[in-house]
Amino acid sequence: MTASNPSTSQTDPTGGGGPFSKIEHIGIAVHHLEEAISRYEQTLGCRCYKREVVESEGVETAFFRIGESKIELLAANRTDSPIARFLEKHGEGVHHLAFGVEDIRREMERCRSLGYTLLNELPKPGADNKLVVFLHPKEHHGVLIELCQDR
Repeated sequence: MTASNPSTSQTDPTGGGGPFSKIEHIGIAVHHLEEAISRYEQTLGCRCYKREVVESEGVETAFFRIGESKIELLAANRTDSPIARFLEKHGEGVHHLAFGVEDIRREMERCRSLGYTLLNELPKPGADNKLVVFLHPKEHHGVLIELCQDR
């Protein structure tokens, strides 16, 4: 017999289900996008399938598909961008974990009801044709969580 946790009542005890449909991608902050693309292409044995600039975030991204998930490389294209600040403070490395959701507004409300701090009040356009919202890393053991919904 296992103890139930009310905050996880939407989860399947076998490890499936729950409010997130999948790990959408892992975001990795890098200083030099071209160098990182080359290294990841070599390591993963596949080509970068998409590059995109998200001006509102001051970032250029590059995506790799690994099965049903993706790797997103992020490089700052402005010195005042969140990625530039992250790189200055932490250096290169994992920036965020992104989870796919079916209804981002419903998940925002669920997260608010759990007392989590959302870093944006409304979903905003993100890379790869997504609507996104971020959850503060202080509430997830130092990990920035991104919720993503297809636009």
